[in-house]
Parts: sequence; structure tokens; C-alpha cells
Amino acid sequence: MKAAILAGGMGKRLRPLTLENPKPLVEVAGKPIIEWQITWLKKYGVDEIVLLVGYMKEKLIEYLGSGSRLGVRITYVVEDEPLGTAGAIKNAESVLKREDIFFVINGDIITNLNPLKMVEVINQQPNIIAIIAAVPLRSPYGILEIDEKGYIKKFIEKPYLEEYWINAGVYVMKPEILDHLVERGDIERTTFPKLAEEGKIMTYRYKGVFWRSIDTYKDVEEVSKEIKKLKTL
Repeated sequence: MKAAILAGGMGKRLRPLTLENPKPLVEVAGKPIIEWQITWLKKYGVDEIVLLVGYMKEKLIEYLGSGSRLGVRITYVVEDEPLGTAGAIKNAESVLKREDIFFVINGDIITNLNPLKMVEVINQQPNIIAIIAAVPLRSPYGILEIDEKGYIKKFIEKPYLEEYWINAGVYVMKPEILDHLVERGDIERTTFPKLAEEGKIMTYRYKGVFWRSIDTYKDVEEVSKEIKKLKTL
């Protein structure tokens, strides 16, 4: 199978880490984000990676090369100027349109969710052209459990709020989606809302998986500690 990784952003919120390296090469627990992603995808049968690159693309190409070191084949699709997530995928149309289905991954997440579960669903839904992985919202703050008299009963540190779901930045798509993409803009604000109105997009909800987005320097520190505690990822 093939996966496209959105790896062209400037990662401004991760500065100064992204002043000399692109965001996918920021190290988390001793390994670049992109390497965590490729290792994870390979585990689920993805052997072809399409890297959608822009900012500091030379550094990514130098580090990853053909992909043989990681046991995959890598194709690079360059955006000469920022196109947004929808535009970046559209820019790779010539590479992706030949696929039956393909994954698209945000270049700033680390997870162990099983993406093949989304493949099973999309193969059973002829009218659906995209599925978004959803994970429970994790509170950025500690929560107080308070009784009716105002006494604190419990402190809960950054719990998962399982009644709320967020976009995990992992998608499975049919090639028909390429006809719905704009050439410039973000897929979350353009294509996805329209597909929702037309009943052509679904979610697959994951519980009990590891998923973190690396947006700030604090995330790098926290996720590095979390990964080191895990036996497997």
C-alpha cells in the first residue's frame, strides 16, 4: 500500500527546533518524527511513501534518500510554494491517482493506531471516498472532581474526554477525492466540509491507542517521556 505524508510545513510553533531542520526531522525520544511514522506504516504493510515536501526539502531528501534504509520506497513531490494540505495532496495527483486507495498522514503525529481498520470500512462503503481517524480529545489541563458541596474529591491529570472526538490526521482515501481537492487551501476547511454535506466521508473512532501531535517544544519533551514508558509503539 501507499501513504502520502504531509511534510512541507514550516513548523513555526516548534522554533527554534525548525530553524535548521524541517518539522519531520525534529527528534522525539531520539528519533525523527518521520522515522517513527515510516516504521509504524511499514508495520501495517505500507511499503511506498510519497513525501509531500516544501520547507527544507533538501534535508529530508538527504536523510531519507530512497527509503531503502527503512525498508520502503520513497517518492518526493515538491511544492514550490505553500499550497495548504489540500493543495499539497492535489499536487501529487499524478502519483496518487493510480491507487485503489491510499493513506494520507499529517507530518507531525506519532501514533500506533491500526490504519487497516479504516481500509476495512472504506472497502465496504461504495459511496464513501474518505475516512478520518478520530481519537478522544485529551484535556490540556488537569481536571477537578468536585462534589455537590464544593469539596474536591479527586485530581485527574489531563484525562481523555471520550464524549469529544478530534481529527487524528490519519486518513484513508479513494482516488476520487482528487477531483474534490482545491489547488490551494487546507483540506479540513475546503474538501472535508463539502464531502460531509454530500455524505461521502466517515470517521473511524479509535480508543485505547497512543496518539500525540507534536506542535510545540513542550510536546517534544512530553511525548519523548511517554514513548520511553511504552513497551511497544
